[in-house]
Amino acid sequence: MNSTLRNILAVVAGLIAGGFANMILISLGPRVFPPPAGMDMNDVESIRAHAHLLQPQHFVFPFLAHAANAFVGALAAYTVSASRHAVFAWAMGIVSLCGGIAAAFMIPAPKWFVALDLLVAYLPLAWLAIKVGEKVTAKSPAA
Repeated sequence: MNSTLRNILAVVAGLIAGGFANMILISLGPRVFPPPAGMDMNDVESIRAHAHLLQPQHFVFPFLAHAANAFVGALAAYTVSASRHAVFAWAMGIVSLCGGIAAAFMIPAPKWFVALDLLVAYLPLAWLAIKVGEKVTAKSPAA
């Protein structure tokens, strides 16, 4: 396959895989830690109105979802790309971080969560995906 096409596919694969991982965990969160009474997790206005009722456990799955988005997206981009694997993985981490920054402005959350999320969930997990990708691709037989 043409390396340019494969690198484009790496970006698409990273976005899809990371988004899928994020959505699974975001969907699972309210089942494990039900939201406060009256809060509709599908309505941003409802979340804003009830944000003061959220407890620390309500932020576990959003954090895990954001971390999984960055890790899975970066790992997919790393393993699918034809060249500059780390560049594509970092790009997925940066895209995820941009989404996290946007979410921090749109969805109310305590400052401790925003700081933890933005500092730990995105770029460190992209870095970890690069390290895992290096190990995985080093063990793979040459194509």
